[in-house]
Amino acid sequence: MTLESAETIDVHAHAVLEATMGAAGAHGPTLSFDERPKFKVANYELTGVKYRGSPFMDPDLRVQAMDQAGIDFQVLSPNPLTYFHFIDAHQGQAFCRTHNDALAELVRDYPERLAAFAAVPMQDIGFAVEELDRAVHELGFLGAYIGTDFGLPLNDARLNPFYEKLIDLNVPLFIHPAPAGIDGPLGDANLKQFDLDIIVGFAAQETIAVCTLIYGGILQQYPELDICLSHGGGATGYAYGRMRMAAQKRPWAGAELRAEGAFDALLHRLWFDTHVHDAASLELLTQHVNGDRLVFGTNFSGWDQQDYNVRQEAKPYTQNAQRLLRAGATS
Repeated sequence: MTLESAETIDVHAHAVLEATMGAAGAHGPTLSFDERPKFKVANYELTGVKYRGSPFMDPDLRVQAMDQAGIDFQVLSPNPLTYFHFIDAHQGQAFCRTHNDALAELVRDYPERLAAFAAVPMQDIGFAVEELDRAVHELGFLGAYIGTDFGLPLNDARLNPFYEKLIDLNVPLFIHPAPAGIDGPLGDANLKQFDLDIIVGFAAQETIAVCTLIYGGILQQYPELDICLSHGGGATGYAYGRMRMAAQKRPWAGAELRAEGAFDALLHRLWFDTHVHDAASLELLTQHVNGDRLVFGTNFSGWDQQDYNVRQEAKPYTQNAQRLLRAGATS
């Protein structure tokens, strides 16, 4: 089996790597066990999630679980708790190199089932470009994976070399949020209870990312750039009408964005994974985005992974994923 021959492809599957423990210095990460497993990143603690001895860290267990879930091929991505986009730039680069080398070693033993996306240090775009180039050329990675928040808006001109490198390498960019305050700004205090930072905070960040990419002109500036957003782009399906109306009526919208059909054409340029947890939500999203740019995702082994065999559910999106991941025809 290969990426080209797989019947089902999961693009939303995070990996936790033993080799990265302590690779960010005082920021960790660390794994410990005191009645319950504890994963600590800087001052952030995640309690009760089993990483060691689970598919997150054991590739044999991952492949077994993939078989049970009906997933033929998976592209592994960095753990959102360890983007480390706000730590010292040189330290961030060192962590990403350690992470990518370890992830490359993991997938190298399972080339028929697994591939990888690269962690990149977005606090220094020069380093990010360098590490992305190394990960693709030397490690065989399929694209870059970043958080939504790293101190610059997605339409900042300082990101142009990064976008240009993605195009030059002909690889996609995946964007997935992290909980606020791990190694950067604390964010809204109201999100600190009931796991609201991941339940609705992620959706807010993803929706903001969609708007920024469209309103900020990135998709117009780089027509060859492929960007995929997690969880159906947050609230994009629900907020579509308001987002489109703003493109037509708000004073910052230029003539090109105001033109009839312009917003929809740009929205249709973006890719989204289908991990939205509800058939009606997915149907609403599908009404407004480009169905040929939807790809299947699970958050594999995470708290919200589907608890059933997903083969039939995933099959309709396989060819889309193959195009996005450059397995054969380009997108």
